[in-house]
Amino acid sequence: MAPRDARDTVDEIVDAWMREHPGLDFSPLKILSRVTRLAKQLEKTRRASFATAELEPWEFDVLAALRRAGTPHELSPKALLEQTYVSSGTMTNRIDGMVRRGLVERRTDPNDGRGVLVSMTAEGRIRVDQAISHLVTAETELLAGLSRADQDRLATLLRRLSLDMA
Repeated sequence: MAPRDARDTVDEIVDAWMREHPGLDFSPLKILSRVTRLAKQLEKTRRASFATAELEPWEFDVLAALRRAGTPHELSPKALLEQTYVSSGTMTNRIDGMVRRGLVERRTDPNDGRGVLVSMTAEGRIRVDQAISHLVTAETELLAGLSRADQDRLATLLRRLSLDMA
């Protein structure tokens, strides 16, 4: 765990900007530059976690949405695109690729003969469970330098910021 008074690259960047442009308030950089740097590290960690299950990040997103849906682990393509924030064309291509890999199947919606449901296969479930287990372990390690109380406080602050940006 780093000491509380430790300095990082963002401190150096902010100090340089304050020296070169003293009329501006650079306090947003103290937060958002760190968020950006943490996001890059998190992206690496997530990709590595998904790779343990031989999944691409977008495949994990689809399988995770299906897994969270509960038994029978199926959703309409529309529900999937709403949860993964992609266009319908992109979702169609993703589902096609995942069907070819044996991670999901398409079936006719029994409640609407014109509708389609996307179902997770047993292979898809094995892979998403492996990936999420690895991810939770890796992300726990990333947060190990913060107490549980600090983690809860940070989660609350980030939620508030996220809701304010929505």
